[in-house]
Amino acid sequence: MTEMPLLNVPSSNQSENKNNSTICPDLNDWWEIVYDIVPKYIDTICIIGTLGNVFVLFTYSLHKGPLKIAEIYLTNLAVADLIFLVCLPFWAANIRNGFDWPFGNLLCRSTCASIRLNVYTSIYLLVAVSVDRYLTFVHTLNHRGIRNKTMAKRICLLAWFFSILLSVPTFMFRTVKHLPLWNISACTLDFPTTSWITSERLVFNIVGFALPSTAIIFLNFSTIRSLQKQARDRRSLRTKSCKEHKGTKATSLIFTVILMFLLCWTPYHFFVFLDILYQIEVIKGCFWEELLNFGEQFGYTLATTNSCINPVIYVFVGKYFRQKVLEVFSQIIPCGFPLSWMSFKEKSSYFKRFPLKSSLT
Repeated sequence: MTEMPLLNVPSSNQSENKNNSTICPDLNDWWEIVYDIVPKYIDTICIIGTLGNVFVLFTYSLHKGPLKIAEIYLTNLAVADLIFLVCLPFWAANIRNGFDWPFGNLLCRSTCASIRLNVYTSIYLLVAVSVDRYLTFVHTLNHRGIRNKTMAKRICLLAWFFSILLSVPTFMFRTVKHLPLWNISACTLDFPTTSWITSERLVFNIVGFALPSTAIIFLNFSTIRSLQKQARDRRSLRTKSCKEHKGTKATSLIFTVILMFLLCWTPYHFFVFLDILYQIEVIKGCFWEELLNFGEQFGYTLATTNSCINPVIYVFVGKYFRQKVLEVFSQIIPCGFPLSWMSFKEKSSYFKRFPLKSSLT
């Protein structure tokens, strides 16, 4: 089975099972469905995601107010998603072409490295924003020296640098290699030995998902418990802090972004883990080979959805993001900007901020 984070060459009825010398079943009809449906889905994700993330960056960059700490992380997340989405059309064409890579060696390396960069950067930015929420609501008195915008920007730079380092092996060892069994020239990892493949995928699975996901789950579980305790305390005292309420709204947005990331990427990493077991022959046979071939295709296709879903979350969950959108577009279209998509409370808040503009509309 050819290694993939993005490419898994389908088995053919000519491939001999390495464990029991039997012929794997012919699943060409199933792969024809993959070649037809998956590229169309990826193209759709690319269009929607690119427009959505450009919209997010447009809003954050043109808004007159400074970015909040959480918004610094979300802006970097949008940039990472855009890098990923720019590379997707190449992979859609690659799958449509039966995994016969048509774009040359340089694009093979750069595209794969960029996609791997997105995976690492995204999850470590989510770790950073989870730490920020944890410090805000769990250790409220001990974080003032480290929780500031300058530190947030440095953490983002560190996440990018660390992710670039982890993506270097992908850039170095990705190449267009002719596979005579399938009569294609595939963009695949060409390591010196098979043990390198297993090691690389183990690092990707553990460092790129298992460890940061564990940290994210722990941090957010602790934050949720702290928020629930604070809510009970406020109810018992019958008080409501406006600042805490705003922080809770921002945290709800971040929780939703994190949850969707985990839902989208967990199936793919599960199949990567199974593939590691297959490489070291813990699991064997044609059944597992075909399951992993199709499973990783399904998992990766689902994972691509995450890069277009964040802007949707910002609009439907992010109350303060919607206010920023309204303020930005009111600068461009000062008269007659439509308010029908906003709630009554959001309109009231906007009118209080811009009484002169509201009197004109």
